[in-house]
Amino acid sequence: MIQRGSLSRSQKQVRPIDEVARYLEITESTWHRWRNQYGGMKADDARELKDLRRENQRLKKIVADQALDIDMLKELNRGNS
Repeated sequence: MIQRGSLSRSQKQVRPIDEVARYLEITESTWHRWRNQYGGMKADDARELKDLRRENQRLKKIVADQALDIDMLKELNRGNS
């Protein structure tokens, strides 16, 4: 039994991009975008990057909400002066 990771690159079967894209149910442009973006990464690295981006978006939202709260409090303070 040959394990998937044990084959060298030359021994792996090469498939045309259109066939791979069809199998994954994505467009070829999506395939190329993913390859350019994640080409040198291992699956764990790509997953970590995705998680970090999601966390970054969450934190940006928190900062934006706090900035709005600060502006609101400043406006209320101006009205009380």
